[in-house]
Amino acid sequence: MALFPFFTKKRLLSVADEELVVNAIRAAEKYTSGEVRVYVESHCRFVDPVDRAIEVFFGLKMEQTDDHNGVLIYVALKDRQLAIYGDEGIHAKVGKEYWQKAVKEMLQHFNKDNHVAGLCETIAMIGQTLHNEFPYEPNDDKNELPDEIVFGK
Repeated sequence: MALFPFFTKKRLLSVADEELVVNAIRAAEKYTSGEVRVYVESHCRFVDPVDRAIEVFFGLKMEQTDDHNGVLIYVALKDRQLAIYGDEGIHAKVGKEYWQKAVKEMLQHFNKDNHVAGLCETIAMIGQTLHNEFPYEPNDDKNELPDEIVFGK
């Protein structure tokens, strides 16, 4: 029990759910030089969640990967908004329709309150695409970005 419970911040995901998502990220990155990050917050400060995803992407310095193959999955849980933003290297290979399809599939899970399943399946799908476009190079590959979920406000 917290000494001052009114100062205790409510978790957006349970510890177990967070672990599932991080494990999905690690599995997705195992066979690719690409990087996947997840950013979760309660509310989106912008009207368009894509604009917020872009702000977060550059705020996390995800554009600094060697092959420009970082992908950010942005989720504002209470506002029920989400977006996926892929850096120029991966975006040039898959195009706008790919990201729209990924968001649509993730929304199907989110609309049923299956947030973690939606995140994990989307991460797996993106991981497979990254593997196809940016396969793992055993001598050169390194984990360029942390795998942990980033939580906003």
